[in-house]
This record gives sequence, C-alpha cells and structure tokens, in this order.
Amino acid sequence: MERRTTIGEVVAYLDATFRPELQEDYDNAGFLLGDSVAKYTGALVALDLTPAVIDEAIGLGANLIVTHHPFIFSGLKRITDRSESGRMVMALVRNGISVYAAHTNLDNVPWGVSGVLAQKLKLMNCRVLKGTQVNDIGAGIVGELTRVTKAGYFLLRVKRLLKQPTLRTSPFDPKKRIQRVALCGGSGAPFIGDAMAADADIYITADLKYHDFQRGEGRIILVDAGHYETEQFAKEIISHAISEKFSNFACRISESQTSLVRYI
Repeated sequence: MERRTTIGEVVAYLDATFRPELQEDYDNAGFLLGDSVAKYTGALVALDLTPAVIDEAIGLGANLIVTHHPFIFSGLKRITDRSESGRMVMALVRNGISVYAAHTNLDNVPWGVSGVLAQKLKLMNCRVLKGTQVNDIGAGIVGELTRVTKAGYFLLRVKRLLKQPTLRTSPFDPKKRIQRVALCGGSGAPFIGDAMAADADIYITADLKYHDFQRGEGRIILVDAGHYETEQFAKEIISHAISEKFSNFACRISESQTSLVRYI
C-alpha cells in the first residue's frame, strides 16, 4: 500500500526549513489554517492570499497554499460571507485547503528575501545589514557590485530585474559612482541608519514615506522599489524548497497574483 504524505508532514518540513521561531514578535507566520492529517495533493505558492489564488488552487487540485504574507495577521473577529476575509476562510475550509506563511522568518535569514535579491543583483561579500545576537540572522543585506558603476545605470538594472516601471528615489546624480549596495525586501525604512552606518552608496527597499527620503542626508541614495517587487522572489525560494523535498507532488507558483499596487 502506497504511503500517504500528509499536510502535517509538509508543515513539519516547512517549519524545519523556514524556522517560524525566527519571525518578529508582531508576526504570524507558520501553519495558519488546515487539517494536518489530510492527504497532501500539491501546493500553490503566492506572495499574498487572494480570492484569485484560492480559485487557482482549487482548479489545480492543490490543497496547500504557501504565502509570504500571513493572511491572518491581526486577528479575525468574524468569519461570514459579508467580508472578503470571511469568504476566503469559508472557501478554504469548504475545499479542504490548508494555508502556511513564511514571512519575517524568511526575511531574517541570509538566503531569504533580501539574500536572493542580492544574488540576482550579483552582489559580492554579502553580510546581514541589521544583525541580531544570532549569527547571520537579521534584516537586509549589504554587499558590493563587482565594479564601480554609475548610479543611473545600476538603477536601470534594478528596474529591469524587478519589472518595475518606476522607482521613487531621493535626489541623486545619475553619474554618481557607486559600489556598496544595501537592500531590504519589503518595508525597510527602519534600517536606513544601518545602511548609512555600513557606508552603503545606495539603499534599495520599499514603503518609504515622504520624509524618509531626507534621512539619507545626501550621503546615500534611497530607493523605494515597491513592496511586491522587492519581495517577489520569495515565491521562488518557497517553491524550490517544497519541490526539492516533495518532488512527486506538483508545486506551482501562482500565475493569478500580482502586486496589489498599480502604476499608471
């Protein structure tokens, strides 16, 4: 008799791989919804849980959705058909779909969200930007380009990599030569000071407020490249990890979920 792989076994593997204990205190990563003894049929990976992602999982016959952002974050007071969150929970339960999230715990490992972005930008000599007491654990990455590069040219590379039509930046000279790059996928405003302390020439992150762009004091180029855009490669990390362990089951990256922000 063929042995069944359960949702619980997949969750145990995800816990061992993405280590929810590394998440920030405010976060809610890990196994969020589902039946751990149910037979595992496949996974769908997305950055956010949306109705379209749920419909996609149903169509694919996948009964596990793994996201970067937890869809249950500050608590659900009601689960009814009168709210989108309620309708999503009801659809998940009705169709036997479990949900798991790897969020700040995936941000806080050097091979995680910021690490893969640094790799794709071909940064060398990388280290954690904002470390903790645990070695190699913390937010962001700082590294160096292989050669000194004009800032304007480098930012064109960033736009092409992220498929981002526009960037928000502090005032800068496109001909300024840069080499040391700091970055933090997602909301990285709290680490502007760390990027400056690391003597980075440029800091790439997301969700900067208007006055955040003053904090560089003309010493560092600050770049808001978009939340979804700077975190999009989290989907690749999660999908690769699942496929490596459970190769007999389909693990797909969602084709229906894109950025929640539109640029017009």
